[in-house]
Amino acid sequence: MRRRLLAATAAALVGLAGCSGAKPAPDPDRDSVSPSPSASPVTGPYVALGDSYTSGLRIPPQGGSPQGCGRSGVNYPALVAQQLGLKDFTDVSCSGARTSDLTTAQQTDKGVNPAQLDAIGASTRLVTVGIGGNDAGFMDVLGRCAIENLRNSFSGQSSEAPCRSYYTTGTGRGEVQRKLDAAGARLGSALEQIKQRAPQARVLLVGYPALLPQDPTRCAETLGDGIATADVGFVAQQEQQLNAMLRQRAETAGVAFVDTYAAFDGHDMCAGEGERWIEPLGAAPGLAPIHPNARGEQGMAAVVLAALGQH
Repeated sequence: MRRRLLAATAAALVGLAGCSGAKPAPDPDRDSVSPSPSASPVTGPYVALGDSYTSGLRIPPQGGSPQGCGRSGVNYPALVAQQLGLKDFTDVSCSGARTSDLTTAQQTDKGVNPAQLDAIGASTRLVTVGIGGNDAGFMDVLGRCAIENLRNSFSGQSSEAPCRSYYTTGTGRGEVQRKLDAAGARLGSALEQIKQRAPQARVLLVGYPALLPQDPTRCAETLGDGIATADVGFVAQQEQQLNAMLRQRAETAGVAFVDTYAAFDGHDMCAGEGERWIEPLGAAPGLAPIHPNARGEQGMAAVVLAALGQH
């Protein structure tokens, strides 16, 4: 029975890897934002770029074109625009987007999303960018961890962290870093293009929120046997590595990096139903697994607003 449950959980995680009444958000710690926020007025036009963590995949109300981008009317860019009173707001974020989709059109299952940078012009005054996770194959890492845990269980091996072994000494050694390096180079180029197209715009590169807790034992009930307990910490480290790359690219390009990770402490996908801002594998009906829910988008909006000096 245990092996059947393990196999079912692993299959669900692998499948996810292949898919490309809210409470008020907290006032996040200012130390999570770099550089220091400015109190100067924020004006539009405002353009939001990014992937599904920006678009608010499956969070109602869904709208925009193409429908395949999964944009929510209450994603963090929409909430930021509303809070700032910015009427000239364009959201071109799209589920499944990679850094290459900033400069080339993206095909979705329901239409084509033009190159996201095409929405930016000389008059643009605010740009937020949330992208890079799909390049790094973060969902692929989760799927691989499920596969390695399943293989470890059925083979009778005793590795406490089979996924860590796969990526550090096994077949996948160096794979994540290679992907991060390639994504970083493309992102660095895109940030320079944004500055050239919109030289007067404030540009914020938004990092990814904490998906998992620092204490892996807190995920025993949520993840079951799908991922080895010791590998939960490894997965969290991979996300932190992704955010470190984003921060470094922001600093190199001379744009602000918005760290949403700390604000999600205690609100990760292994938190209780009333506390989590990230949906677990068994997401609430209609919502996307391992993605922010409406409360999560509120939390991200709060950190972005803090970065802009708006409280």
